[in-house]
Amino acid sequence: MRDEVLAGTRAAGFGRDVVVIGGCGHVGLPLAIALADRGASVGIYDISRAAVDLVNAGRLPFEEPGAADVLARVVAAGRLRADVDPGIVSSAEAVVVVIGTPVDEHLNPDQTAIPQALSGSIGHFRDGQLVVLRSTVFPGVTALVEKTFVEHGLSVDTAFCPERIAEGRAMTELFELPQIVAGRTARATGRAARLFRLLTEQIVEVTPEEAEFAKLFTNVWRYIKFAAANQFYMMANDRGVDFERVRHAITFDYPRAADMPGAGFAAGPCLFKDTMQLTAVTDNNFALGVSAMQVNEGLPLYLTTRLERTYDLANLKVGILGMAFKGGSDDIRSSLSYKLKRVLAFKAGAVLCTDPHVTVDAALRPLDEVLAEADVLVIAAPHAEYRSLVTDKPVVDIWNLLGNGVVV
Repeated sequence: MRDEVLAGTRAAGFGRDVVVIGGCGHVGLPLAIALADRGASVGIYDISRAAVDLVNAGRLPFEEPGAADVLARVVAAGRLRADVDPGIVSSAEAVVVVIGTPVDEHLNPDQTAIPQALSGSIGHFRDGQLVVLRSTVFPGVTALVEKTFVEHGLSVDTAFCPERIAEGRAMTELFELPQIVAGRTARATGRAARLFRLLTEQIVEVTPEEAEFAKLFTNVWRYIKFAAANQFYMMANDRGVDFERVRHAITFDYPRAADMPGAGFAAGPCLFKDTMQLTAVTDNNFALGVSAMQVNEGLPLYLTTRLERTYDLANLKVGILGMAFKGGSDDIRSSLSYKLKRVLAFKAGAVLCTDPHVTVDAALRPLDEVLAEADVLVIAAPHAEYRSLVTDKPVVDIWNLLGNGVVV
């Protein structure tokens, strides 16, 4: 199958098989690496010169287990090259666009962001290309992108093939998870399916509109489950009951509750944003999604209130352990650890922050300094490094990393 796909690309007269727009990020780069490792000739277009230079040197701009050695290998083999010049877009038969639908300061999605971004580089697209939208989009954006190409007189096939990976598992899940493929025509769907069969034989074909909702529903479903767990945690905690002991009783050898998550910060660049997108789809009548947002976004406030009731917070230093949005990650996008920091900065005597993975925040302190100076500790991100934490200071551990329960 790989030889069939790549031979077809070369026969079409393109110098590369694939170019990934936005390909130096957490979604685009693992995909580019994986395709290159399966034999494709891959280009990356990204506006970050620093990230492009790192990739071309065979180095990752962020942490992703299992990706570093593969990146170095495909760069050395000449199968992957990044560039800040949008002209690279014209070199490939397939163009994968990793640009999502953002939400503004009022939590409204900007449905025109992707078409506008593509319009800025429209002169670099060519007739006969396959254009694949990869990030989450607002329902109807795929059709709007198709219209954009038609209005510019371009004959391209467009498909929406949403990414399904979790950060930290990309180099496994790209090859193991079924790929949703959605084209308006049989030709567009077939071309996209052939491309992603370089990674997996499991292809699920739907319409673009079905795929758009499938991606949103997936992320929002996770967000709602986390909200339910966090609400249960608050209910139990307010009565002095350890939610983790309750959850163990519920889930132990009982399959109907096996997917109940533990409490913790539900954050990152997708779950909250996509819940707000789905809220906009329903003309702001998605009460379940809004409630989930209130619960999840309210957890840092809740923990601060509990600390105020237990300690003389105004005269104490609080140490926050973990500023990434999830355990084992260096990604701080939409991290609720920073919301906790802002709230505590108003309530506590001082706030000290640390993280073993994050490198972009110059205000972070080494762990040993935070442990020495803080009066109270909060494990905000469940990094494995904290499992062996030894301290005589009180620890708020909603993840139960230390195994001492989650009561605050």
